[in-house]
Amino acid sequence: MISIKHLRYFAALAQHRHFGRAADACAISQPALSLQIKDLEDLLGALLVERDRRQIRLTSLGEAFAGRAQQILRSVDELADLARASSPSLGGRLRIGMIPTVAPYLLPAVIRRLTERFPAVDLRPREAVTGKLTEDLITGGLDIAVMALPASEPSLQDYPLFDEEFVLVRPLADRDKPPPGVESLRAMRLLLLEEGHCFRDQALAFCNMAPGLSQDPMEGSSLATLVRMVGAGMGVTLIPEMAVAAETSAVEVSIARLAEPRPRRTIGLAWRKTNPLAQHFMQVGEIVRQEHETLRRYGRDA
Repeated sequence: MISIKHLRYFAALAQHRHFGRAADACAISQPALSLQIKDLEDLLGALLVERDRRQIRLTSLGEAFAGRAQQILRSVDELADLARASSPSLGGRLRIGMIPTVAPYLLPAVIRRLTERFPAVDLRPREAVTGKLTEDLITGGLDIAVMALPASEPSLQDYPLFDEEFVLVRPLADRDKPPPGVESLRAMRLLLLEEGHCFRDQALAFCNMAPGLSQDPMEGSSLATLVRMVGAGMGVTLIPEMAVAAETSAVEVSIARLAEPRPRRTIGLAWRKTNPLAQHFMQVGEIVRQEHETLRRYGRDA
């Protein structure tokens, strides 16, 4: 008989397309995973995976089976969540994702507060770009994610928490100059996060620049890298307000607020609309909101 264990192992293989990585994700050995997949194929009487030395490919049946397996596993997880939802306090596994332009500044404090508030929670934090977080929410790999809203997926519930402005980081020599307007900013060498980061797209949208068409674009993998590139005289960049204190304190740069309407973003939670833990997730959201307010006050007083 096909078991939930069979489905979980095959879903991991379908996601990673590699026996070793799928085995690691399932916390079992590669031979054990291979045996379970072979057992599933024997039960079905058909191949799900084409194997060779270099890679694996799912058969047409395997592709269709993977989609149905994900649906079943999401339903099973939501049955367990239904029982958890009846408890007055959140407990059990909580897989929480956070985008890279928020995680370094809020995630440690949020983890500490969640552990204090919900001691029965088994936290599984993850940092990833928006596209990956969205995919993992939809497929059931995450329970909630802290990200820029809207999530733009009809199956996900948006829960706004706070708005924050973007600030301009420029060389220290420019500190006494008036902030540039959008037209002037477009003509500058604007340093951007690499593709895949929603913050990159938001900065380009504010400047009314098409992705990939900025003036002499230079990219970094983190806000810290961008700020240090500005300090080296390589251009200017935009960063979210929450990152200012952490990223600029040890670098010789100047900070300027742009003229209204200033660029800003909405940060909030997203979760699957079918997840019955919405009320508990709102409590998590309140902790995220409070930690952001604490960070904002600290940055303002620094």
